[in-house]
Amino acid sequence: MSASAEPGTPCPDFDLPLDSGERVSRESLGGRPFVLYFYPKDDTSGCTREAIAFSELEDAFAELGVRVIGVSRDSLEKHRRFREKHDLRVDLASDLDGTVTEAFGVWVEKSMYGRRYMGIERATFLVDGEGRIRRVWRKVKVPGHAEAVLRAARELVAEGGDSGP
Repeated sequence: MSASAEPGTPCPDFDLPLDSGERVSRESLGGRPFVLYFYPKDDTSGCTREAIAFSELEDAFAELGVRVIGVSRDSLEKHRRFREKHDLRVDLASDLDGTVTEAFGVWVEKSMYGRRYMGIERATFLVDGEGRIRRVWRKVKVPGHAEAVLRAARELVAEGGDSGP
């Protein structure tokens, strides 16, 4: 786990391609709060439920001025198919080389049916307008998670942590 991605610390630098053809970086998001949620794989049951939950709350996040970005190691083409299949509204970023998942400490050893392998730990980071990590959720359980992140984003904006106009 990376000590650099904990509450109160600066958000690690990142610059990732989005399935929309744009790029997103810490710098491009500067001055506004944002959510980065890391998920293991497009179109699996838990990841689909999580992406749909964040998409259903996209308008509420947008009203707060908080951008939501899902990050996995899947390709942009897989992201596009995932978005279209489930009518997703959140941004999907591709970290093919794993630099960002490693910087955030979410590339971890996992175990399933006695087999050990490396994969993305489901985790979410709420970053304020000054680029500081304010909240971290690790080993996320999907039910109710997007709502909890929205509540935390509302609290952040209410206390003036948005640093935006």
